[in-house]
Amino acid sequence: MHFKTNLLSRNLIALSAATLLATSAMAMGQPEYKAAKDQIAADYKVNKQKCDALSGNAKDICQKEAKGTENVAKADLEAQYKPSDKTAYKAREARADADYAIAKEKCDDLSGNAKDVCVKDAKAAQVTAKENAKVAKAAAKPGETATEKAAGVAEARKDAAAEKNEANYKAAKERCDALAGDLKSKCVDDAKRQFGQS
Repeated sequence: MHFKTNLLSRNLIALSAATLLATSAMAMGQPEYKAAKDQIAADYKVNKQKCDALSGNAKDICQKEAKGTENVAKADLEAQYKPSDKTAYKAREARADADYAIAKEKCDDLSGNAKDVCVKDAKAAQVTAKENAKVAKAAAKPGETATEKAAGVAEARKDAAAEKNEANYKAAKERCDALAGDLKSKCVDDAKRQFGQS
């Protein structure tokens, strides 16, 4: 069942991207923007209806995939209609949030520590994607000298590395909870060293 929903998700995202790329070759006016927005809404309705044939967590995953695809398509459309570093960032952020919501929902098929680890891994992936988006936004920021831009990108990378390390540490620490005693302590200490946590 997961294979089918994963395939559906990939196909929907690829279709949305292909549609947007096809229209990006030319400038988008208000009529094209409205038509694309209406198509996104129609696609979401169809994709959500496909989830009705499923049950349990497979249905929940399908619904998250449908909503995520819609949100990403909307953000990509905005980035295309009003190109800027801000709308490009929001599109990357929407993709990170959609991926996180889907991954987190898939964790519901697990239990105990495995579920906790799954959720922390999903969160770490979201943090990584969002921090990478912030670095890309800093790199795309217009109107700066090369020196100012390099300093801004370096600062964004430094902040991103700290956020990513913290999220990855939390995921690694969660894995350690499956252990006990000295093994658990060593596992946590190793994770702290690996991800620069004190």
